Amino acid sequence: MKYYLIVNPISGRGHGERSIPEIEAQFKAANLDYEIRRTEYSGHAMELARQANGFDVIIAAGGDGTVNEVLNGILEADHQNGSQPAMAVIPVGRGNDFAYSMGIPASIPEACQCITANHRRKVDTGRVYGENFPNGRYFGNGVGVGFDAVVGFESLKMKLLTGFASYIVAALKTTLLYFDAPKLRLVTPEGEHNGRYLMVSIMNGIRMGGGFYMAPEGNPTDNHFDLCVVNQVKRRELLPLVNKFTKGSQKGDPAVTFLHTHQLEIHAVDGTIPAHADGETVCEKGSSIRIELIPQKLEMVYQPGLRN
Repeated sequence: MKYYLIVNPISGRGHGERSIPEIEAQFKAANLDYEIRRTEYSGHAMELARQANGFDVIIAAGGDGTVNEVLNGILEADHQNGSQPAMAVIPVGRGNDFAYSMGIPASIPEACQCITANHRRKVDTGRVYGENFPNGRYFGNGVGVGFDAVVGFESLKMKLLTGFASYIVAALKTTLLYFDAPKLRLVTPEGEHNGRYLMVSIMNGIRMGGGFYMAPEGNPTDNHFDLCVVNQVKRRELLPLVNKFTKGSQKGDPAVTFLHTHQLEIHAVDGTIPAHADGETVCEKGSSIRIELIPQKLEMVYQPGLRN
């Protein structure tokens, strides 16, 4: 077994670089045959994963952005003899939502032990088409539209905070910036929905923003997206609703609807669409996006029984 370790040294405000000695010590103790590369610029992890040949497992050590790049590199590569490597993650970023949703332990030693145990499963992925990605972009965890996307944009501006704290502060700020919901049209094979929606979360995984449980029952192996749709609410109702998402207790709230689908188009009838996929900006003021599920597309190394 050959392992290709791609580390983003600036993930988690430098946690990526600081984690390397511990990761290498774990790998050497387990006698893993591995090669390590540090990323040097945005998009580099995707290039490294796309160009990696002859490896059985490609490991992303970083946050959700690094993970998304590695995922896209694996899925877009022209693998020799049709042999696509498995993907593993060591979560050393801010939110680490993909790792959480895929059943990967949060600590470095446990994530490394998960890799050496080498339990695998096929998981679904998604592909989103929008302003920044007219030809499409793969994602593993989810797409956020509306309030959630703006929270992500605002959290990236934080200079002193990291992790879930940065998303909480960004969410508080977003309640002042984004409370007039656009009128959207959601088109799925199961039916059409129209309304003023503050947020639409299209989830393959469970959570976003390091601790907001958009789809508490999400499962990346069930061949459908879990959609969490939030209607326009009064501004005074925003913070209590945000609090429910931190607990995953929003089910049953009159403003929240859950749907299942494998394909979705979102069109702005009035207003615009801010959207992200795994934290990568799809559009800031888009008019429409399209999302499709690709079942069992990726083989993941995970810890059985950890989440789902």
